[in-house]
Amino acid sequence: MDETPNAGADVGVAVSAVAAAIGEPARARMLLCLMDGHSRTSTELAIVAGVTPSTASAHLKRLTAAHLVSVFVQGKHRYYSVEGPEVASALEGLSAVATDDREAFVPTAPQRLRAARTCYDHIAGTLGVMLHDRLRSLGWLSAPATPKENLYDVTRIGAQALEALGLDVEAARARRRRFACACLDWSERRPHLGGALGAALLTLALKRKWVVENPHDRALTVTPQGRRELATRFGVRSEERTRP
Repeated sequence: MDETPNAGADVGVAVSAVAAAIGEPARARMLLCLMDGHSRTSTELAIVAGVTPSTASAHLKRLTAAHLVSVFVQGKHRYYSVEGPEVASALEGLSAVATDDREAFVPTAPQRLRAARTCYDHIAGTLGVMLHDRLRSLGWLSAPATPKENLYDVTRIGAQALEALGLDVEAARARRRRFACACLDWSERRPHLGGALGAALLTLALKRKWVVENPHDRALTVTPQGRRELATRFGVRSEERTRP
């Protein structure tokens, strides 16, 4: 007996439950706030969502039950964060769909976020898209096996080049998550690099001070040193705002 229809129905129920958990404006605002990969308290998220602390607690309980956020208890405080990179990628994709008016695409994202930002733990925005495209054109990333696939691997020349930069490719590969994938960028409507490799690239960029994080939102600022290094090492010429 073919069990595929039942399996599809089960997935449909699961997707519906997740969509229902996301599908409330206050909860959606909380999730998007956590997209920078940092943890926040329920009080902080209540302010972001524009609801009372008690209402925020109820929303967070719903999101936790749906495995969209995780909670870490430290002393008297409970810190909430996005459950993982897969959740973040799904939220990024939903953001792109939500702002698609089916007409000619005109970016409406604030310039500081469109230029460069974090998508959970990897680089997004114009900078992220340019890096993705350059890694492909340089032959450092292999093409997906089929047009519908969004998974990548690193080529031999790519592994050598990334290792020379100080990025541990094998350590990234050993992490319990997708190694490298195309993540649809909501402000550019084109892919940036996600997965463990994308996370390792952001870690490297922060360590080398090519970019610095904005403490108030997901924006990344490209430093003068970063502009030089990105141009020299990747051929990416960032015209975005820099840090003095």
